[in-house]
Amino acid sequence: MTTKRLLVAAAAATLVLAAPAAAKTTSLHLIEHADTDATTDTGAPGDTAGDILTFANPVFDAANKKQVAADQGFCIRVVPAKSYECTWTNFLKGGQVVVQGPFYDTKDSTLAITGGTGSYAGARGSMKLRARADGKSYDFIFSIR
Repeated sequence: MTTKRLLVAAAAATLVLAAPAAAKTTSLHLIEHADTDATTDTGAPGDTAGDILTFANPVFDAANKKQVAADQGFCIRVVPAKSYECTWTNFLKGGQVVVQGPFYDTKDSTLAITGGTGSYAGARGSMKLRARADGKSYDFIFSIR
């Protein structure tokens, strides 16, 4: 291959890498009712590192009127009175979305979307987790691409 052809090929490859296809982002706002949350002490009594929080809860529409989904998962206490590390599956119409990341006791969290099934196959993005004023429910704000 000539030098000129190599330069043209390199320039074309650079353009392809520099201009990825625009990813469509879907926003979805749901509300989880934390009805089944249960903590299992794994060591000393009380809030200690290693405790396990498990749940399988109903998830409602943004108006908090109609159940439209469900979730199930677990969290491991990492820093007592501050944070857990969590993984859970959201069972949505058309498929599932799996999230993983921190759950903070006193501030909003952002979890990574690590994948999905069905119409969410290959899903990526993030989910903002925010406690609601009632202390028994959570906003799930998905940004799925």
